Amino acid sequence: MKRLLLALAAASLLSGCAAIVGSETQSVRIDSIPPGATFVVQDETGRPVAQGITPKTVVLEKSNGSYFGKKSYLVMMEIPGYVPLTVPLREKANLWYILGNIPLGGFPGWLLVDPFYGGMYNIEPAQIQPVINPVGARGG
Repeated sequence: MKRLLLALAAASLLSGCAAIVGSETQSVRIDSIPPGATFVVQDETGRPVAQGITPKTVVLEKSNGSYFGKKSYLVMMEIPGYVPLTVPLREKANLWYILGNIPLGGFPGWLLVDPFYGGMYNIEPAQIQPVINPVGARGG
């Protein structure tokens, strides 16, 4: 019985809530008005991590594996005859990380487990559909 209690206590102290319920990747839907834009997704280092033609769903990593190593992305879109467009994607801590660690003892999850794991973040927005303006178009 003591071993069971010790194992449960160790599991709760060595786990983070976001690591339990979150995932290391997230699907992001990339669309455009008009559809058919060529796009490239670059991470914070400038490395292309996804590309295609809108509409398309891509899967992006949420952490670089370092301590509090959240990712950020730029989605660059272009269509011949239209003004090229860049849309930033950012990551924010989710509620599983902020509030979910409280029942599990708090600090080990907040400071030791979840900061290395992408499950504590959400990529926002999870769907983009910007309007790409024709060259020479004027705003109203």
